[in-house]
Amino acid sequence: MKTLKSISILLALLVSFTTLSMAEDSKKEINRDADKTLSKFYKEVNGSKRYLERAKGYVVFTDVKEAGFFIGGRYGEGVLRVGGVSKAYYSITSASIGMQMGLQQYSLIIAFTTDAALNKFITDDDWDTEIDVNVAIAEWNAEEEADDIDFGSGAIGFMLDSKGMMGNFSLEGTNFDRITPDDD
Repeated sequence: MKTLKSISILLALLVSFTTLSMAEDSKKEINRDADKTLSKFYKEVNGSKRYLERAKGYVVFTDVKEAGFFIGGRYGEGVLRVGGVSKAYYSITSASIGMQMGLQQYSLIIAFTTDAALNKFITDDDWDTEIDVNVAIAEWNAEEEADDIDFGSGAIGFMLDSKGMMGNFSLEGTNFDRITPDDD
């Protein structure tokens, strides 16, 4: 019981510190990592490059970490690109309580398919998936092409490079905050 309480306190502290809008990586590091993630995405998912080229904009989170043991949290940093140009930097955070256990690390790309969804993301410094928009999580098989899929949502999420295991994946209640990384 003492161990469970210690782990819960540790996770609560982790989540509280990661919700601060402080960038850990520099702009250069975030952009470099985003370029690597996009290259892998283009290589592994047929039509993904065309899909992102047609999107109004997209945000790339390259190293999202998620942990949970009854109390859970998620944190990562990424870059918003419009027309292939880096426009702003964001953190992704969430905290949850309930039946959950595990660790997971992954990359996440969210494509904005409408001007309204992109503008809402840009103008809201604290964008929340539960309040501001529903993000459809893309699932496809090897025979489909990403650019042929019509998701009927203003924002589509692509999860890749998943390592570890969590009971489920959801962006419900996730916050996206604008951050100001160093120029280094």
